[in-house]
Amino acid sequence: MLQLSHISKNYGKFCAVRDISLELEDGLYGMLAPNGAGKTTLIKMIVTLLYPTEGTITYDGIEIQKMGENYRDLIGYLPQQFGYYKNQSPVQYLNYLAALKAVPKEGLKEKIKALLELVGLSENADKKMKKFSGGMIQRVGIAQALLNDPKILILDEPTAGLDPKERARFRNLISSLSRDRIVILSTHIVSDIESIANQVIMIKDKKLYRKDTVANICSELDGEIFECAVPEKEFPLFEKQYLVLGARQEHGYLKVRYYDPDGSFARAGKLKEEWKPVLCAANLEDVFLVSYGDEKTEVIL
Repeated sequence: MLQLSHISKNYGKFCAVRDISLELEDGLYGMLAPNGAGKTTLIKMIVTLLYPTEGTITYDGIEIQKMGENYRDLIGYLPQQFGYYKNQSPVQYLNYLAALKAVPKEGLKEKIKALLELVGLSENADKKMKKFSGGMIQRVGIAQALLNDPKILILDEPTAGLDPKERARFRNLISSLSRDRIVILSTHIVSDIESIANQVIMIKDKKLYRKDTVANICSELDGEIFECAVPEKEFPLFEKQYLVLGARQEHGYLKVRYYDPDGSFARAGKLKEEWKPVLCAANLEDVFLVSYGDEKTEVIL
């Protein structure tokens, strides 16, 4: 078990993370928050790149700082940006990192081959990475994070640069890997975690906001999400009174998905009955937009 107890991180007077406590066992945890909310700072403390100003982090009851290299041997980490040598091939790069991580040489060739096949790079295993697309580089990064068969796998914005097909393949891969290890997937891309996370960790205002299953988190908005068709010319009025979660054009109307915590469509008597609202089940994207509606965020579908 990985346990964070009252973790805070300050830089002078600036607080990056405030009093976060978590208990993580084997499974996949989606860490969801807007950019700048403190996700990366929290991750860097878990992987010992930063140390908490306050609080402790333990693994199986032992403080990770006291475990030293024994703890880092358990970690697989893909940062948002990772360094690599453009003139190396994936095979050369993974061999180099295996040496740095003290991965046993016995069976290493077969392990690297299997990892590259796992991330769909077998045909490019010996090509120089300077010719790779951003998505291909990201797949090399995923492979390096798995080199030491980690017990704690941490991926920070791992699907950046991946196309929809690659992202779907990645989700299937990560879901299978989480059966016997702790996997933390930090992202602001809601769809990357909605279908695969055992639990979602939401951070807001530098603090833990929610930690629960997707179903339980979404159920908090039951009876508060609606759809209706609004004439385009009347949409500005609608948008002033409701939090719009999505809109698409449809036969001269805008099919609008919106949040109404009162469940009252004709609030203030200004909206028209003929727009005919339909009650909808909430999804994780709705929760994200409602939870962070007062912050500048970017949601990628």
